[in-house]
Amino acid sequence: MEIETTPSLVTSVYEKLEQNISKFRKVVNRSLTLSEKILIGHLAEFDEKEPQRGSSYVFLKPDRVALQDVTGQTVMLEFMQAGLKQAALPTTVHCDHLIQAKVGAKEDTKLAIYENNEVYTFLESAAKKYGAGFWKPGAGIIHQVVLENYAFPGGLMIGTDSHTPNAGGLGMIAVGVGGMDAAEVMAGMPWELLYPKRIGVYLTGQMTGWTAPKDIILYVAGYLTVSGGTNAIIEYFGPGAKTISCTGKATITNMGAEIGATCSVFEYDEKMANYLKATGRGMIADIADKHKSILTEDEEVIKNPEKYFDKVIKIDLSKLEPHIVGPHTPDLARPISKLSEDVKKNNYVDEISVALIGSCTNSSYEDMSRAASVANQAKQRGIKSKIPLLVTPGSEQVRATIERDGQIKMLDDIGATVLANACGPCIGQWSRPELKQDKPNTIITSFNRNFPGRNDGKRNTMNFIGSPEMIIALSLGGRLSFNPITDELTADDGTKFKLNPPDVAPDVPKDGFKPGTDVYVGPSHNPDSVDVIIDPNSSRLQKLEPFTQWDGRDYLELPIMVKAKGKCTTDHISPAGAWLSYRGHLDKLSDNLLLGAVNAFSGDIGKGKNVFNNEIESFPAIARQYKSRGIKWIIIGDTNYGEGSSREHAALTPRFLGCGAVIAKSFARIHETNLKKQGLLALTFSNSSDYDKIQETDRLSLVDLDKLAQGKHVKCIISHDDGKNEEILLSHTFNSSQIEWFRQGSALNVLRNKNK
Repeated sequence: MEIETTPSLVTSVYEKLEQNISKFRKVVNRSLTLSEKILIGHLAEFDEKEPQRGSSYVFLKPDRVALQDVTGQTVMLEFMQAGLKQAALPTTVHCDHLIQAKVGAKEDTKLAIYENNEVYTFLESAAKKYGAGFWKPGAGIIHQVVLENYAFPGGLMIGTDSHTPNAGGLGMIAVGVGGMDAAEVMAGMPWELLYPKRIGVYLTGQMTGWTAPKDIILYVAGYLTVSGGTNAIIEYFGPGAKTISCTGKATITNMGAEIGATCSVFEYDEKMANYLKATGRGMIADIADKHKSILTEDEEVIKNPEKYFDKVIKIDLSKLEPHIVGPHTPDLARPISKLSEDVKKNNYVDEISVALIGSCTNSSYEDMSRAASVANQAKQRGIKSKIPLLVTPGSEQVRATIERDGQIKMLDDIGATVLANACGPCIGQWSRPELKQDKPNTIITSFNRNFPGRNDGKRNTMNFIGSPEMIIALSLGGRLSFNPITDELTADDGTKFKLNPPDVAPDVPKDGFKPGTDVYVGPSHNPDSVDVIIDPNSSRLQKLEPFTQWDGRDYLELPIMVKAKGKCTTDHISPAGAWLSYRGHLDKLSDNLLLGAVNAFSGDIGKGKNVFNNEIESFPAIARQYKSRGIKWIIIGDTNYGEGSSREHAALTPRFLGCGAVIAKSFARIHETNLKKQGLLALTFSNSSDYDKIQETDRLSLVDLDKLAQGKHVKCIISHDDGKNEEILLSHTFNSSQIEWFRQGSALNVLRNKNK
């Protein structure tokens, strides 16, 4: 299997795009958006009709798959169960999630390799055997490595991480998916997607001063909210888009995951071509230049976007202020000029405890150069960061380059500690021994996600997100209310001064990137000689056993495990942090079930009432008791249930412990699909106010399940403690093939049966 994105692969993709686009134009007889061109160009079969946005399912043929080391464990275990010998398309595995930030890059990476050796050995051997590329611990964060090596304009990729859309900065439709989606595509099956709606963001003007690409997506997040992009592709275009670097575009598309978007994408331009050339892919840039018409919006779309998009947002970059979002949600946005007022009004902790820059969202050469520019101003005045400052390079290539060019030295001069090229604190892999209690504290980051408990496991840590250069400035001020545009700092000689905006940074280093060393292992030339061994006594890895298929009976009198109140993300359903160690061991991992969920009846977190003994116990303890009795149970969710990470473990653990259905006001896209893939019923209240009818001791019956069909309601009977019953209707988005997942017990069962 050829892992690289070769010129021949790109050429063949463009040939198919041109063929399908030509056919599609005859069907619709109108101009086309960029996302239409790419999606239509990747149809597994073209049936000469236009899919309906938000209601039709399409079957696509992706060009590549990317896995990270946590979700990738399950994918490889699922792929092994399918009984196939080789991945059917280019696939890579990236070891970026399991390195915990403690001391610094070298020490933390060395410790991670020791502690996670069993997992890394499993993934490397599985990659060698099944024809995948393996990126070692320390090589970098999956999205940055993909952008540097594999992404290309007009391509289609899926990845088992919600921030896979990072590659949209290079003009690629890149979508975060659950593990089963990845395993199926690796097996050669088409990928099924609800045909997305389209949101257009028309950019004019050019950013100056303190304003950075990060501020664009922070503004959009505030505008659309965390669910405003659900089942939609966000397309950025207009003259302003051409002024943004390729990696700046990637920052924007990366964080589109925080507004629920299927993905985000920019049209191909000179900035992308320059990045391809700087990363050793000049031939691909040349090919893209020759096919620019299929890699950009049609001219009519740009002139009259309202005709082609479900929603259009217009932003004048010359007027955009730097923004800060948070705490506890990525859509609580305000310009920096309003932050001080918000601090006072909401009694936020003004004193900052830690500042962190980097992550997959903001660790490019340009990002680090602008951050270093601000740091250098502080050095010239003899001052340092008032608080601990942690820096996470996105890849070994970026780290080596900014070490060579001096940016690391500038950051070090103001007190920065450089962490491993890994996710680290962004995903909860962060040791904070100085924070002995879960007391309210403020951190500032250039990350993408800031849910309670996300970064350090402490629910009272408030994470405020901004651009790297703004985070450096705030670290020098030491206070959340500090505004570097208007407020002064004190130099070591006692004089007052204001920071200047960061210097304009190059998109790519003028001397080229310095490649990292010893970071990649290719697939074996003799895969039959490679053994993938899982110790049956392992506490880290466990072979997957098939879930039982549906027995054809209705779900009668099922107890309620939890009625979740408010935000219930995948971090709440299946927390990360210390639990990351067990992502390959479903049984052990299931002990984290719903530990972050807020009980609507009591306000307790992670606890509910056991209906058999009326005791208040942890949700996993209750679930295991129900499972031992052979009793299925139900989860009730609020709005946008399951937002956040793509982790399918948030569906696997409920399924493993006996969940039969999840009923919510609405679902986040990836989580809804993951629930379906594991054979669970993902249902929504037809009338959202019916959520309020559910009481703690109710039993729910889902009836006439043998008649489950696309577009038909599911009847639910609520049996109250007082003997009264209520009947409500539930909606769903299952199509005929997805109903088969439910009937056979999981999508993996369907795949396995096909390969027998």
